[in-house]
Amino acid sequence: MKAIVRNPLLLALCMLLLVPMGQVTEAASSRNNFYNVVMQDGADPWVYKHTDGYYYFTKTTGGNVTIWKSAELTAIDAAPTRVVETGCCNIWAPELHYIDGAWYIYYAKDDGDNANHRMYVMENTSADPTQGTWQDKGQITDPTNKWAIDGTVLQTGGQLYFIWSGWEGDVNVSQNLYIAHMSNPWTIDSSRVEISRPTYPWETNHSPYVNEGPQVVVRDGVISLVYSASGSWTNDYCLGLITASVSSDLLNPASWTKRSQPIFASGNGLYGPGHHSFTQSPDGTEDWIVYHTAKFDGAGWNREIRTQKFTWNADHTPNLGVPADPNVPIPLPSGETTHIRVEGEKGTFGGAAYASQSPNGSGGMKAGHIDTPDSYVDYAVKVPKAGEYILLARTANGTAGGDWSHLQLAVNSGMPSPFYITNKGWENWGLSTARIQLHAGTNTIRFTKGSGYGEIDFFDIKRAK
Repeated sequence: MKAIVRNPLLLALCMLLLVPMGQVTEAASSRNNFYNVVMQDGADPWVYKHTDGYYYFTKTTGGNVTIWKSAELTAIDAAPTRVVETGCCNIWAPELHYIDGAWYIYYAKDDGDNANHRMYVMENTSADPTQGTWQDKGQITDPTNKWAIDGTVLQTGGQLYFIWSGWEGDVNVSQNLYIAHMSNPWTIDSSRVEISRPTYPWETNHSPYVNEGPQVVVRDGVISLVYSASGSWTNDYCLGLITASVSSDLLNPASWTKRSQPIFASGNGLYGPGHHSFTQSPDGTEDWIVYHTAKFDGAGWNREIRTQKFTWNADHTPNLGVPADPNVPIPLPSGETTHIRVEGEKGTFGGAAYASQSPNGSGGMKAGHIDTPDSYVDYAVKVPKAGEYILLARTANGTAGGDWSHLQLAVNSGMPSPFYITNKGWENWGLSTARIQLHAGTNTIRFTKGSGYGEIDFFDIKRAK
């Protein structure tokens, strides 16, 4: 974006007409909805809602396993983290499970060569997985010890099963889904059994053929194994479904039935939805899917994380619908607290910054053109209590070159800090977050020029828990 030079006096008069200084705080309103991006960068999301009321989240970070701990599903991006070191290399799709009073991380890694990807396990007996010591339990494998990624655990009927994506041989031709019985959370004690391989056109439209990212959810005696199919680097990435009865022999391939069509695919301008996990709202009354999509058409492995509520079909399988429209707000998960929303255009602008029209903006307007060192936009936010708050902003960055950008964020004339915005194009809104300290009463939140360019549709403020 180029800075537009304005007459400072004329700009000030316009701002006074649009936003009288004595009415700035009236721009804030209480809201109970959000736009379904929950993390502006990342893939292979896994979230576990524990009995302590917290969501424990992880995703592919590549060099370790990072755990986020959040009281609310939509605020995960701003949650505190714990890094668990795993050693080299290419750490993919970690999952965090709670089994028999202990925590387990299942993750894929290799030695720098993808052909050597295998599954590994770590254990933590602490009540909180972001505390205590993680012990390396080593590799988890069946007797074939073939290429393996995306392992997950199915607990049913008092038994444990490991399900993963692997190669039949030693060549990357096709990723199949396998299941094996477990004698404990870190040991497989049976042969692997193939329960799915790519066969339908929507599974075999890219090479190598892919079935991966298996996740299981059980309802009324039906096991729904929802998996990712097609190339993860393409717009065709989608979710398929395999079912079995909890009373069946799960090590018998005949117990599993695959659907002929995907159950979740590109839609509403979102591409490549896949590699997901299932969870519930804070009060346990709603079911939610957390998944990644490409950031834009053809973005490949440049992905972001989204969430939305889903329902159930009459046969007790999940009805995922289509990816929620990115420009239509959806209700917060039931049990989440409402938040204060401040529209971007309702600030006080200085320098080259000003509000402009936004076709996809929540109020049809946005704050932008914070393009010069003297440019800024100020917001007055009133809160009843002092303390730590979470700021969640709907942001966009279309800076030429495709790099991340950042604005500078300052609270109450404090030291500014970078407020990062991923690059996926103007009007293609994402989510930027920060944890900030506010005092009781009216606070001033200021955005100024950083590196590259960024725009703000609105931001939400909610008390950190």
